[in-house]
Amino acid sequence: PVFKWVYGGWLGDRGSLDFAGGTAIHVNAGIAALAAVLVLGKRRGWPEEGHPPHSMPLVMIGTGILWFGWFGFNAGSALAANGQAAQAFMNTFLAAAAAGFAWCVVERVRDGHFTNLGAASGIVAGLVAITPAAGFVSGMSPIIIGAVAGIVCCYAVKLKAKAGYDDALDVVGVHFVGGIVGSLLIGLFANPDFFGGEFMEGLFYGGVMQLFGEQALALGVTIVYSGVLTTVIMLALKATIGVRV
Repeated sequence: PVFKWVYGGWLGDRGSLDFAGGTAIHVNAGIAALAAVLVLGKRRGWPEEGHPPHSMPLVMIGTGILWFGWFGFNAGSALAANGQAAQAFMNTFLAAAAAGFAWCVVERVRDGHFTNLGAASGIVAGLVAITPAAGFVSGMSPIIIGAVAGIVCCYAVKLKAKAGYDDALDVVGVHFVGGIVGSLLIGLFANPDFFGGEFMEGLFYGGVMQLFGEQALALGVTIVYSGVLTTVIMLALKATIGVRV
C-alpha cells in the first residue's frame, strides 16, 4: 500500500518524491522492524552477549556486496540508461563514501578511535539516505546528505541500548533514521532544473518549504500506517501461534 501511495498514488500526486524507495522501503521497513522487536522482545543474554558481530571480515564483505548492488538499486530506478541514471549512480557512490567517513569521524571524536563496523554501518547509512534522493539531487548535495546521515545514524544506533530494544542489525538506527534523513533533505536539495523534471524545487534551489512539508507528510503517514499495522499483526501472531522459536 505505501508503495502505491508514493508511486502514482495520493502521496505522489501531492508532490512527495521518492526516487528508489526511501519512504516506501527503508522507512516503511524500519518502523515495522521497531514494532516487531518491541513485541518480540530481547534475545536471551542481550546486551551482554551477541555484540559485537562475531566476524568482521564477513561484515566487510557483506558491505561491499551491498554497495555494489546498490548501484543497480538506485541507478536502475531511472528505468532507462540516461543522464538521470548516471547521476543517481554517482550520487550513490558519493553519499556512501561521505557517510562512512562522517561515521568514522564521530567515532574518533566520541570514542577515541573509529572501527571497521562503524565504517561499514556509515556506508550503509549513506546508501539508505541517498536512495530517495538519488535521481533528484546534484553537485555537492549527495555528499552533504551522506555526511548528515552518517553523523545522525551514528548517534541513532546508540538509542537501542538506552531504550532497551534489541535491534540485531541496527535496522532502526540505520534504515529507519537514514531513510527519514534522506527523504527530508530532498525538501532542501531537490534540483529539477538539472534533470528537466517537473517536481518541486528544494528550498536551497529556489523553492519554498512546500516540498519539505510533503516529504514530512509522506513519512508521517508511512510511520503511522506501517507501525500500527505491524504491531497488530505481531500481537495477533503472538497471541495465536507465537513469534518465538
